[in-house]
Amino acid sequence: MSSNNHFQKVKFEKLSQNRKERRRDYSCGDKFIQLKKIPSWPAFYKENSYSVSTAAHPQSLVDKFKDECRYQVDAEINEKVSVFYGDITKLEIDAIVNAANNSLLGGGGVDGAIHRAAGPFLLNECQTLNGCDTGDAKITGGYDLPARYVIHTVGPIGEKPSMLEQCYRRSMQVALENNIKTIAFPCISTGVYGYPNEKAVQLVLPVVRTMLEAHKDKFERVIFCLFLDIDKKLYNRYLPIIYPLN
Repeated sequence: MSSNNHFQKVKFEKLSQNRKERRRDYSCGDKFIQLKKIPSWPAFYKENSYSVSTAAHPQSLVDKFKDECRYQVDAEINEKVSVFYGDITKLEIDAIVNAANNSLLGGGGVDGAIHRAAGPFLLNECQTLNGCDTGDAKITGGYDLPARYVIHTVGPIGEKPSMLEQCYRRSMQVALENNIKTIAFPCISTGVYGYPNEKAVQLVLPVVRTMLEAHKDKFERVIFCLFLDIDKKLYNRYLPIIYPLN
């Protein structure tokens, strides 16, 4: 069996193992993070007890967005959403989303980190997928990651709302097709691809909410994995608008 095809045997073995068995091979060792350690959005809000900050932008912009959205409180959906500050490659969940490029052969940032943590068989499998169109998503095994699967999606270069929306919708659709109940997203396209951070948050949070409303019984948790301070501030600002608690 060639090295490029050997991934199939390894993937099958990994996906057949129970969690205790898989933990022996995690690239992060015992530094993995279990879902139970990640609070839901209501618990996160309570624990941090912050007020929404508008220091970086005029209050009028936030108020305008709030008036346009007017989302109702949905306690069930709120419990299915989390924010996480840290390394997405350490999450012990069903799937993490990779902000990939069209080749699916690895790159910088989150893409490179996921490939390094998953090990060489991830690249071997990606080489068989014939790339990925912008806005689409494809699934692979997670290999040495705590996550069982990686969903690779390709975000747009620049501000292209319909493409970015499709990345999140398609990733969640792939999750549904593969019985994935817990999924974590990085901030897609807001790095070197140049999508404005605030406009991305304003688009992403409603898109994920509509998907959760349509498939409440299919998802246990959707995690927004944040690394940069700007994204932490923006998600803290807009989560109470899209996912109001009272």
